[in-house]
Amino acid sequence: MNMDDSNYKFFQHITCEYFPCHRVEALEDFNCLFCYCPLYALGKNCGGQFSYTDKGVKNCSKCDFPHHRDHYEAVLERLARLIEQVKVTKI
Repeated sequence: MNMDDSNYKFFQHITCEYFPCHRVEALEDFNCLFCYCPLYALGKNCGGQFSYTDKGVKNCSKCDFPHHRDHYEAVLERLARLIEQVKVTKI
């Protein structure tokens, strides 16, 4: 089995009332797998398009990075960084 064709890397929930939650050019490539962005906690190092509100809240409404079909591995790589940060930071 070719790992690039693995079903676990892509999912669309087209009956979701929020689908798609971001504007995209190619709806057929919109990935719902990371519905709630696992990279949010990386703050400015998440790699996506975001801004901060006047109150300092991260606004990801213009970011579709985790929703690209081809970004599965990139999201996992960044998640690994987050896990390493949490290991180093003793809470």
